[in-house]
Amino acid sequence: MANIVKCKNIKIGKGCPLLFISGPCVLEDYKTAYEIASSLKEITSRLNIPFIFKASYDKANRTSINSYRGPGIKKGLEILNALKKELNIPILSDIHKISEIEAAAETLDIIQIPAFLCRQTDLISEAAKTGKIINIKKGQFLSPFDIKNVAEKATSFKNKKIIITERGTMFGYNNLVVDFRGIKIMQDNTGFPIIFDATHSVQLPGGAGTSSAGQREFAPILAKAAVAAGADGIFAEVYKDPSKALCDGPNSLYLDSVSDILEDIISIPR
Repeated sequence: MANIVKCKNIKIGKGCPLLFISGPCVLEDYKTAYEIASSLKEITSRLNIPFIFKASYDKANRTSINSYRGPGIKKGLEILNALKKELNIPILSDIHKISEIEAAAETLDIIQIPAFLCRQTDLISEAAKTGKIINIKKGQFLSPFDIKNVAEKATSFKNKKIIITERGTMFGYNNLVVDFRGIKIMQDNTGFPIIFDATHSVQLPGGAGTSSAGQREFAPILAKAAVAAGADGIFAEVYKDPSKALCDGPNSLYLDSVSDILEDIISIPR
């Protein structure tokens, strides 16, 4: 039986409106985050699409030691909390260490487990104990069948408020591929809502040597395919000008393209 996950007034899962999770990959400053979040709220409100804002306060899994990671947990959570209150929007961000969970849970509506850490039992367990919604990103190294074991780590602590995000599978060196059969496999095997990460799925990990490259032109195509395959939501990272983004610019969408992309996506029968 499919589980419906509720985040404030948003219902996520089978039979519910398509969810859109979006924002910059990593926080840079309040002004930039506010501009993106307020624009996304206006677009999704106009199109009647449920919206959750996402941004990382610390991106601990960057390619290079010299890569920008974010403002850190203290400043980052202050920014996210301010956005949450001023714009009245749900907030999602990722954790990387158990020591972050208590502080993060005070601000975040959804705690995200990063793809590279999706098999870290203690991290998932402690996040689940908060009772918060947990978004588990399927690791690039996992099959869709494997995610059931990951989800059970969270549900063993009586937390069934789980959503799972598909973000592509490693396909040789510096490349990812998406098997859209995985959406139904994960829905059937776990019963939880499945979100499709359209922008990380077109990332080329480490493809630029000291950073990842990407093919953002394919993100809208994959997003539409995911909706047709039955995804319960779409996840996409956006910037006003991705060429100037400090993280994941090559695979992120231009903010001014989001409205047209979403109009195409919601026209697809589900």
